[in-house]
Amino acid sequence: MAERSFSRRRKPPTGTAYDAGIRLLARRAHSRAELRQKLARRGFERGDVDATIVRLAEMGYLDDAAFARGLVRRRSGSRGALALSAELAAKGIDREGTAAALAGLDEDAQLAAATRLAERLYAARPSPGYREMLDSVGAKLARRGFPAGVVRAACRAVLAESVDA
Repeated sequence: MAERSFSRRRKPPTGTAYDAGIRLLARRAHSRAELRQKLARRGFERGDVDATIVRLAEMGYLDDAAFARGLVRRRSGSRGALALSAELAAKGIDREGTAAALAGLDEDAQLAAATRLAERLYAARPSPGYREMLDSVGAKLARRGFPAGVVRAACRAVLAESVDA
């Protein structure tokens, strides 16, 4: 009986790296690093992947700055600048690109987003006081990357609104 090899052999990828890149970009925007990683995982040669990245960037289909701005615009309603910065870094956006994408995110916009989120969290389980709210709702806002000052202001605003109601 022939001996079986238990190592998983990769099948060669079908099609070209360029075709696979176009299909991935048709679903959603990707950063260069993200697309490079996905194409490599599919088994394409490094040279083909590099050439595909260059070609897609030249054609305007792959733009890290636009990708970063779009991600910040989509997620800024539920995430703070710290979480957005970490997410951009994980997707391969450099510090300068991250700073440029976050430049349009001002403290008023973050406060509004944090307040909306705090209202939703507070409505689920109203806390009797500021300290308790800060411990429960404020901790959740902080985990979502909102700065401490924004967290405190959002908690105060929601509590003041609940007292006035």
